[in-house]
Amino acid sequence: MASPKFENLVEMFERSIKLYGPRELFGTKVDGRWTWTTFAEFGAAVEGFRGGLASLGIQHGDKVAIISNNRVEWAVAYYACATMGAALVPMYEAQLAKEWAFIIKDCSAVAVIAATDDILAKCKEIPESAPSLKHLIGLSLPASDPMSYAALVAAGKKAPLAAIKVAPGDTACLIYTSGTTGNPKGVILSHSNLASNVTAVHEMLPLETDDRSLSFLPWAHSFGQTVELHVLLSMGGSMALCEAVDKIIPNLSETQPTFLVSVPRIFNRIYDGVNKQMAARPAAIRGLFYGGLAAANKRRKGEPLTLGDKLKLALANKLVFGKIRAKFGGRLKYAFSGGAALSKDVAEFIDGLGITVYEGYGLTETSPIATANRPGAHRIGSVGKAIPGCTIVIDKAAAGDDKQGEIIISGPNIMQGYHNRDEENAAVFTEDRSFRTGDLGYLDDEGFLYITGRIKEQYKLENGKYVAPAPLEEQLKLSPFILNAMIYGDNRLYNVALVVPDLAAIKEWGAAKGLSFADDAKLLANKEVNDLLKGEVEKFSQSFKGFEKIRKFTLTGEDFSTENGMLTPSLKLKRRVAWAKYGPQVEALYSTDKGKDDPAYATP
Repeated sequence: MASPKFENLVEMFERSIKLYGPRELFGTKVDGRWTWTTFAEFGAAVEGFRGGLASLGIQHGDKVAIISNNRVEWAVAYYACATMGAALVPMYEAQLAKEWAFIIKDCSAVAVIAATDDILAKCKEIPESAPSLKHLIGLSLPASDPMSYAALVAAGKKAPLAAIKVAPGDTACLIYTSGTTGNPKGVILSHSNLASNVTAVHEMLPLETDDRSLSFLPWAHSFGQTVELHVLLSMGGSMALCEAVDKIIPNLSETQPTFLVSVPRIFNRIYDGVNKQMAARPAAIRGLFYGGLAAANKRRKGEPLTLGDKLKLALANKLVFGKIRAKFGGRLKYAFSGGAALSKDVAEFIDGLGITVYEGYGLTETSPIATANRPGAHRIGSVGKAIPGCTIVIDKAAAGDDKQGEIIISGPNIMQGYHNRDEENAAVFTEDRSFRTGDLGYLDDEGFLYITGRIKEQYKLENGKYVAPAPLEEQLKLSPFILNAMIYGDNRLYNVALVVPDLAAIKEWGAAKGLSFADDAKLLANKEVNDLLKGEVEKFSQSFKGFEKIRKFTLTGEDFSTENGMLTPSLKLKRRVAWAKYGPQVEALYSTDKGKDDPAYATP
């Protein structure tokens, strides 16, 4: 059966509501049990809210902001706007009020939809700085309030507005990239940008109407929005809305998804958790587990399996892997990773458990998928080949390297531009409107793309060697005792690191050794703890090149998070924020040098 080709989100939405009306679409846990909204019910809610927005005078070309985590009403608002030609501007509940105000003013939003009473109260102060803002809509307001979501849906049902035919170039949404530096920029994504990405996924991946995801990536970010919300809706699938990040594992068991859409941080946690469990199991079980993984890895590479390999794999799959998959609901077949480079070790680990890992690459500016692994073109360690309609070119001159260079993308998924940012647009678009990503990578002989870092994050050591820190940091985070890390060495002779240890794991390790710590400060200062972490840094940096090695490190007990501003909503490190807080602590690592006789100065 030929894959559908979508021109815009309105056509896609109407097709799905018609084809899949009685099927389950969104699952939400209420009072301890999961309840499901069908496609037909969702379609009716979209029609009602569309009419409600029209009753306020909102029309084609307007911008409507929403500050909310994933919920059914979020999706209703998105498609209500899309089907009337307005553009949704999503924001995060965890953002600061001043960031909401900046975005609302920058895009000239006429309305804002607030998830909670607290957010709504903060938004009431915004019109002073953003005169475009006329309407404040509350998702939590009672139905008796005319500006509540419920009241607007009811009003729209009494005075319905038919969906309009949008042009391919009409703006569907503005996604403001939180960025690791400066003010956020509004990425303008058209209906055709997003529809082209959905069409490409249909062509590449073997998804079916009975597929289901557990949704925990924010739809306010392009990865979760396109790959889950749009793709699953377009093909009749369903998505259960995760209660919270710490509820992922129990929610997986309860909702039995067939695939996960995630960033490496979540897959790293799964890798870490399973390895910790195995460490506590009898030697025979551990041997079977790791022997089975090794056999699965050989099979994936096409290497011949011995009789012993086949036996180990069969037993491991029945006695160990199956039980692990059962914790994930028992139906998990695929894992889609994006947002940052996934460690090859983690990808092989997940794949070995019997869950096929398809890693891809893209940016908000590419709607977001630009490359992806898929059946028939699958290479762990790479981010796959260009998706249908896209072209990848490597500009080696931008990096001054014979192999790697800046990744340049062209195709129908390339954004319309940054809102009100002519200078930035000129910097990222080539003459033919291909997009300069700012990412470093290379293509192999078969067209598989490999990401090696980010140009802006790359720095030069005193010896002239370039270092891309992000992939190295991801490798360190594979340690069961390290939550996060920031590597630094700009214009220095060697690299150092700020390490965030897993305090809970270290306390458990300490208890087994008869160690106790009066408080976290004593733990961080403890010599045995520091020796443990030194060993972990050395172990998980074995693959680093000599000049990339970490010669010294310092510790902090505060993890990087979106709440403390150290991470972007897509969980990338905001280096300038981390440096503003920890720079002196990191710099002090160099001030303790004794001179050229210091062991840290050993030739890399």
